[in-house]
Amino acid sequence: MSLKTFVVLSLLLLVPSIANAQPDRDATRARLAQVLNSVGTRSDVNVTFRQSTKNPYNFAGSMTSGLTNVDSLEIVISVTAKQTIGFRIYPHYKGGYINIGKARNSIGLMKQLLLFSDENFLFWGADDVGDVFSGYTVTLESGFPEEAIVIIVRSIRSTDGFVGTMRPFIDGSTAK
Repeated sequence: MSLKTFVVLSLLLLVPSIANAQPDRDATRARLAQVLNSVGTRSDVNVTFRQSTKNPYNFAGSMTSGLTNVDSLEIVISVTAKQTIGFRIYPHYKGGYINIGKARNSIGLMKQLLLFSDENFLFWGADDVGDVFSGYTVTLESGFPEEAIVIIVRSIRSTDGFVGTMRPFIDGSTAK
């Protein structure tokens, strides 16, 4: 078999899986929208999730009530092309994002993020511009994890307390 024939046959084998991925992703997005609309109305969540206008596979919401250390929690939930659902929660603190480069003690903040990633339900990180977030990634290998999504969304509020622990590194203040 020639290399050209091998490449063509290989591509033909991939086309069905690529074609099936989009409808699966669309179905996951529709199901996620239903779960988010339901869990968002719970009193312990109280967030309206909206589909992003920039990326139709993202949902965004803002948690603003019942927080003591942050102004709000910006929540971005993505249905990825790799059969996962990704959660990123950006704490808004004193009018902006928490940024590694602008922190009073950047090294201490980074160490705290690593410690939190070891100890917390949600992991912690910083994006490409240094803005701090907490996150969680759910795989869809075993089907759509509705109960897990509800638990994750209900756990987002705990990010506020963790930011309280980070405050000495951010600006030298103490948790409320």
